[in-house]
Amino acid sequence: MKTYRLGVLLGDGIGPEIVPAAVRVVDAALAAAGAAPVDWQELPLGAAAIETHGSAIPATTLEALAGLDGWLLGPHDSAAYPEPYRSQLNPSGALRKHFDLYANVRPARAFEGGRAIAPRTDLVMVRENTEGFYADRNTFAGTGEYMPTPDVAVCMGIFTRPAVERIARTAFELAMRRRRKLTIVHKANVLQLSSGLFRKVCLEIAQDYPDVAVDDFHIDAMTVHLLRRAADFDVLVAENMFGDILSDMTGELAGSLGIAPSINASDDRCMAQAAHGSAPDIAGEGLANPIAMILSSGMLLDWLGTRYDDPRLTEAAKRLDDGVRAAVRGGVSTRDLGGSASTDAFTDAVVERIAGG
Repeated sequence: MKTYRLGVLLGDGIGPEIVPAAVRVVDAALAAAGAAPVDWQELPLGAAAIETHGSAIPATTLEALAGLDGWLLGPHDSAAYPEPYRSQLNPSGALRKHFDLYANVRPARAFEGGRAIAPRTDLVMVRENTEGFYADRNTFAGTGEYMPTPDVAVCMGIFTRPAVERIARTAFELAMRRRRKLTIVHKANVLQLSSGLFRKVCLEIAQDYPDVAVDDFHIDAMTVHLLRRAADFDVLVAENMFGDILSDMTGELAGSLGIAPSINASDDRCMAQAAHGSAPDIAGEGLANPIAMILSSGMLLDWLGTRYDDPRLTEAAKRLDDGVRAAVRGGVSTRDLGGSASTDAFTDAVVERIAGG
């Protein structure tokens, strides 16, 4: 059995609470699936790293991550960093850019026993992560934002065929594993060249996947369709900013950003990262919901299982997801889902259900 080497980046705020919770659940799921234990490597990142290493992302952390199979990234509170770190690309964006983690995959699936606005929601947002309308990631050097004068700001949106092709293939491959439906989100009626290229290339890639039903909607119409009929959608693909906005929306439709997981992946690396922020207002109080971080870690296991054709990892990912859902279905949840369990108590409940089969 292959032993996987995974990094642990605790991050800021509630990160030191929810990331260890995810580690515990991953360990339990691997044991239940008969897989080898993970070789965990904790690495400095965030506010603590600024104090100890003079950088939010020390060079030693980047070097270590390059040799790992993947890692768990806790949330960061870069808005609270001292200058000059506050004005730099935040840790998440910097890691995505440095390792070319071009695919941000964000599922939204409601929980039985949860507080979903749209309880039949079960979809996945596939977001292109390296260009589009996010200027902090779409150039090799600099930020893609300019101020020719103090009263004029210019922001570049960049779309390239290779980047759209690879995110489209990621989305179609995922659709083939799910319900074989894919929706392209764009604004090609107004942004005819840039967003138009995104839509055009996605439709070209669709020709290689004749078993997948394809439709497309403008971003503004898509928000309305999701509010009215989220259950009708399976896999959605969009550029960076559109995908970011829609995935926050779909997370809330499914119940809470506290249950919204994600991974950021390239062809050979994967980073598990909850979609929510660092929640400094409740940090250290044991109130944080670890579901998003736990489910993100399960997505990492599934990604590793697919990449290495390792059925034990795929089984561990399923056991992890089933354990989380069984805990919520059984009435155990943190206060954002209407329960009273602490972070540790909820994690205990998940581990118990995984161990009990």
